[in-house]
Amino acid sequence: MGVRRVVTGHDERGKAVVISDADASNIVRPSHRPGVAINNIWVIDSAPAQIDGPEETTDQTIGLLPPTNGSVFRVIEFPPEKDWIDSVDSDAAKAAWESIGAGHVGDTEAPPHPLMHKTETVDYSLCLEGEIVMVLDDSEVLIKAGDTVVQRGTNHAWSNRSDAVCKMMFVLVDGKR
Repeated sequence: MGVRRVVTGHDERGKAVVISDADASNIVRPSHRPGVAINNIWVIDSAPAQIDGPEETTDQTIGLLPPTNGSVFRVIEFPPEKDWIDSVDSDAAKAAWESIGAGHVGDTEAPPHPLMHKTETVDYSLCLEGEIVMVLDDSEVLIKAGDTVVQRGTNHAWSNRSDAVCKMMFVLVDGKR
């Protein structure tokens, strides 16, 4: 499934125009989560954001975390995990996080889900389709299409226990404790 991305800007007269209209091209497919597609839509590297900044911000490698003082906007497709979850041990999880530039986020001992992680970000999430379980240290919440989550630097994992793909939208904003 592609994710269409329309980017606007201004022409030389200051009029609003479409700069690009195409499927997102920066897609990360982590080896530790077969079938997962992370569609990176836009990255901002400062706040306040430069409105007339670059016309493309996803033409380089984008890890899990946003830049310092920035944010990242992405759509992630989570397939059902029942076929691969048993093969993810702590070493595989550590390697998985390292593969997307975030080896330090999954340092939880005996986690309730092998891909538990904690970032110094505030994450805005919206379930676009399907359902997914948000796993926390001592609880779980079923998130369905239309539900939103504000994740405030908490230890968590996303677990698709259904038989269908779940599509989630995320905006990660750099934060501090």
